[in-house]
Amino acid sequence: MSRAYDQLEARFKKASVLGDALSVLQWDMSTMMPDGGAEARAEQLALLKTLAHQAVTGDDMADLLAAAEGESLDDWERANLREMRRDWVHAAAVPADLVDAMAKAESACEMIWRQARPNADFAAVLPSLREILNLTIQAGQAKAQALGVGIYDALLDQYEPDGRSADIDLVFADLESFLPDFIAQALEAQDQRPAPLAPQGPFAIKKQKELGHKVMAALGFDFHRGRQDVSAHPFCGGYPEDVRITTRYNTDDFATALMGVVHESGHALYDFGLPGGKWRYQPVGRARGMQIHESQSLLMEMQACRSRPFLAYAAPLMQDAFGGQGPEWDPENLYRQATRVKRGFIRVDADECTYPAHVIIRYGLEKALIEGRMDLADLPGAWNDGYRRLLGITPPDDRLGCLQDIHWYGGAWGYFPTYTLGAMSAAQLFAAAKQADPAIEPAIGRGDFAPLLAWLRTNVHGLGSSLSTRDLLVKATGKPLDAGVFKAHLTKRYLS
Repeated sequence: MSRAYDQLEARFKKASVLGDALSVLQWDMSTMMPDGGAEARAEQLALLKTLAHQAVTGDDMADLLAAAEGESLDDWERANLREMRRDWVHAAAVPADLVDAMAKAESACEMIWRQARPNADFAAVLPSLREILNLTIQAGQAKAQALGVGIYDALLDQYEPDGRSADIDLVFADLESFLPDFIAQALEAQDQRPAPLAPQGPFAIKKQKELGHKVMAALGFDFHRGRQDVSAHPFCGGYPEDVRITTRYNTDDFATALMGVVHESGHALYDFGLPGGKWRYQPVGRARGMQIHESQSLLMEMQACRSRPFLAYAAPLMQDAFGGQGPEWDPENLYRQATRVKRGFIRVDADECTYPAHVIIRYGLEKALIEGRMDLADLPGAWNDGYRRLLGITPPDDRLGCLQDIHWYGGAWGYFPTYTLGAMSAAQLFAAAKQADPAIEPAIGRGDFAPLLAWLRTNVHGLGSSLSTRDLLVKATGKPLDAGVFKAHLTKRYLS
């Protein structure tokens, strides 16, 4: 008879293959599917999610997991068993009919959100969003009981394994006390320097796409295993052999799409580098939670590609793409433009000084909604209050306010804090990489990301989920997450 562990591997491989199919169908829904396909697509997604759920929730799963604990396993197998148990606890806590209902509600709400957002019409999507929130709370309560944690932590654990809001509260309270004065200082220091000159458009989308592909190639994006398209909200999907990234274009500002491409390419590079072979379809072969995943996108976007070395390399590419001439295309001017601090409404367009404030606001709101301390109808007003408090600005409408992100409307609750945790991790990992290999930064100045990618493959990507987030950071950088590294990076870039 085969080991209990081997039987578990077979079941989790089935769930993983179904998950791959789900990912591509969801990508298609966000990029190419005609609106008329929404109802049928919702049925498809619901069925696949139910089948994946059933694959890891059989009546004998508890016995198989217990039996496998007593078998002779190597370190990777034991780490895989740990992640299998985590997946099983999450899946077994939620009944199949609730999984089906959530999948259908999420697909329906996302389609409504696509129409509501450009029209700044929160009222149109409110009933559908309320259904998602109610279903999410039901699932969260079931998972909280199974995990022995609070409801928000149960939802957070889906995206950041072992992440706890008590720890996030401490980190975010520290940042919240730091950010307002720091942002003011950064703006004051910025005002002492000549304002950067903005390259003038229009910038043809075809040329933007060509430039984006050149930068993707420099980063190490594998076009034989990936592609880039357009969506209302940039994202990365697919699976290691078929990674899909998207961006959105603005003919008046090429940098927005370009940095979106860099950000999503960072996610893609992580997926390309995950352990293959025996671990390809196993939980241990997946990315180590969204904190580390976001660190990879923000490392590329904020740490590497808004640096002077990269922009010295990229400036001629930009000039060539758009026929640019004059001082606005000078690398130093482009650097000042890429690192310009501005109190803005849109999270994905935010600079790295104000970006954490966007996340802290969302974290507080979603936590209050999940824990029943705020009614969903009050979300627009509470959102605007948060922006006045932390950024000193008020969104003029809900398009620039609570409708801007797809996450809640697509069913992702408990995700937002991983963005800022990821930004902090990115600063720490990039600093460690440059210290370990001094050739990394000069190579970036030549458009050669191979040294950086090699370090990341060894210290992050190739480890999959074999280590906890904390242990991965300690192994790669010598210490757990340290807010001081992030603050030091911001201070050096924006105040020196």
